Amino acid sequence: MESQQHGDQLKRGLKNRHIQLIALGGAIGTGLFLGSASVIQSAGPGIILGYAIAGFIAFLIMRQLGEMVVEEPVAGSFSHFAYKYWGSFAGFASGWNYWVLYVLVAMAELTAVGKYIQFWYPEIPTWASAAAFFVIINAINLTNVKVFGEMEFWFAIIKVIAVVAMIIFGGWLLFSGNGGPQASVSNLWNQGGFLPHGFTGLVMMMAIIMFSFGGLELVGITAAEADNPEQSIPKATNQVIYRILIFYVGSLAVLLSLMPWTRVTADTSPFVLIFHELGDTFVANALNIVVLTAALSVYNSCVYCNSRMLFGLAQQGNAPKALMNVDKRGVPVNTILVSALVTALCVLINYLAPESAFGLLMALVVFRTGDQLGND
Repeated sequence: MESQQHGDQLKRGLKNRHIQLIALGGAIGTGLFLGSASVIQSAGPGIILGYAIAGFIAFLIMRQLGEMVVEEPVAGSFSHFAYKYWGSFAGFASGWNYWVLYVLVAMAELTAVGKYIQFWYPEIPTWASAAAFFVIINAINLTNVKVFGEMEFWFAIIKVIAVVAMIIFGGWLLFSGNGGPQASVSNLWNQGGFLPHGFTGLVMMMAIIMFSFGGLELVGITAAEADNPEQSIPKATNQVIYRILIFYVGSLAVLLSLMPWTRVTADTSPFVLIFHELGDTFVANALNIVVLTAALSVYNSCVYCNSRMLFGLAQQGNAPKALMNVDKRGVPVNTILVSALVTALCVLINYLAPESAFGLLMALVVFRTGDQLGND
């Protein structure tokens, strides 16, 4: 334990390029690649409107959070501000709610990893893949924050390039006629209408849609370890609106035009499914690599933000003081291990209920997301 008793200060090891790419890729994860399937089934093409509305709300929230973080770049992000301006209980409630939420998100992401691996190797159980990547990602986060930053930097580049390429390639298939007779922009309104289940179906799915934007707030949490938050944070938050328009609205509009929304199934990524059904096995395999990367990226971010949120709660006095300890590299080892211990339940859940694990965890995530929004 001596190596963990070095102090209680995090090190500023995240450079501007890390922050920008963390922000750029932060919201591109399972919520878009896999979670959108259930939303499409319930809301149809109206999902595009849902993401546009939720994205605008997310943009406003990020602008406000960005202004506060620039003035006071500390650990705990919004939980710290709730603690400082509203009192100890507000900091306690927002911080612990967030931690519980992202432990559940971490479990969902690891489960998604198992499902993506099964696209190639159906014989490998989801719990085995979840366990393997659980160990790898936590080991990486126990090194130093620069390694986390580098991982997220390259994860984000892969995700961004892939989504942009998918939009361009999908657009080419759509307008060149190579997408087949079923590919048409009219798929957005010809299969029962733009809102086939009415506004009710869309409203019922808004919590899942909001979950997709989880990760944007990671920019605020990184402020305590950014080497120049006054420059990097405003730039990152101002780009949120463009990312939403391109990555969510743009990609879903193209995908839902390539194939009728009624053929999307809840247990498969609609991105992979559509290109697979078009007969392009190479693109389907490439996209599966991308969605796997996205899930690993989000889990990596969960490990980071959970540990830093616990660290901030300990600074407030809303968590055990032992969680404030950092080692000589500036890593809050205790908070990483505590979060990992709880997240490990994911492996057991996937072992006991492999078929229903992802649906169960997503339901819990949606419930906690609604509760978190209510508390915020």
